[in-house]
Amino acid sequence: MSAPLSIGITCFPTYGGSGVVATEIGLSLAARGHQVHFICSALPSRLSALPPNVVFHPVVAPHYPLFDSPYALALASKMVEVTQRTRLDLLHVHYAIPHATSAFLAGQILGPARPKVVTTLHGTDITLVGMDASFAPITRFSIAQSDGVTVPSQSLRTQTYEALGVPRSVAIEVIPNFVDTALFRPPSRAPAGVPLLVHTSNFRAVKRVGDVLRIFAAVRQRLPCELALVGDGPDRGPVEALARELGVHAHVRFLGERRDLAELLQGASVFLLPSELESFGLAALEAQSCGVPVVASSVGGIPEVIQHGATGFLHPVGDVAAMAQSVVRLLEDSSLHRAMSRQARAQVEQKWPRETLVSRYENYYRQVLR
Repeated sequence: MSAPLSIGITCFPTYGGSGVVATEIGLSLAARGHQVHFICSALPSRLSALPPNVVFHPVVAPHYPLFDSPYALALASKMVEVTQRTRLDLLHVHYAIPHATSAFLAGQILGPARPKVVTTLHGTDITLVGMDASFAPITRFSIAQSDGVTVPSQSLRTQTYEALGVPRSVAIEVIPNFVDTALFRPPSRAPAGVPLLVHTSNFRAVKRVGDVLRIFAAVRQRLPCELALVGDGPDRGPVEALARELGVHAHVRFLGERRDLAELLQGASVFLLPSELESFGLAALEAQSCGVPVVASSVGGIPEVIQHGATGFLHPVGDVAAMAQSVVRLLEDSSLHRAMSRQARAQVEQKWPRETLVSRYENYYRQVLR
């Protein structure tokens, strides 16, 4: 049996897929006997308690008038401190900017004693931030300097090479995101009452939450239904205003960040994900694991997660009318809905079980360390 590892994990603690995946990887590794150290600005949203083998190291960025945002520097210092104190074997950082950059700086300080660095790219760090002219050179450099690089989809791997210009000499491993199928499972009985549509996100422009409301409003013209919006972010205010403008505000529940997401999904009829960009679509995967068909944009890694016509429906970005029609089809045709629900769950169990994919990360760590 291989010796346990000491692993540092850095992620954004906010309500988003990258933080969720990072947390789930850490918790699964800790349950296998590895020592896991979360090095983050705050406790990740899904890390409600610290089980055995898990330690949280807060990154405190001091406020100085000359510094707009010293977080990346404070993070590098904390990585150095934790490594020296705990003898980390490896740092697994989620997002190239600034986390891989901070890890590189920490490695320069530590010298030969530095831990190996695995960087997992999640999407917007490549497709939005990474390709901004202000950040592109340092994004490419930070990725190239990592000892290992992973992405959740073939689509993001291609974008990293072709759009960002990362050299092909940098090997990028595709390890899909995953879901806890024991937690995210279909309900014991089908939801009763008025159909519920659900969307979860960080309420940023790229998620097109306004389209969620427009889809919902179009469906309500045909059928009674309700909408639950889970999460929070900068678009929350404009989305609430749009709900009032469309006359559907009384039928929309703004639930904020919730820890009972699996239970909420179990009560859903359809999940909506009309994003403009999506490297994988973890939210869609969690919905499918609960047996909820998904109506989504056909962009990025989403077609690798949703099988059009079998586990959900895919349409071009912004095609609100087509997405609304697909929702109506699912709500009106109970046989179609049951078939898609069963197929969605079966596909998740087959392709994205947590323990299998965590084992791939564990094996990849050991490969990098060798």
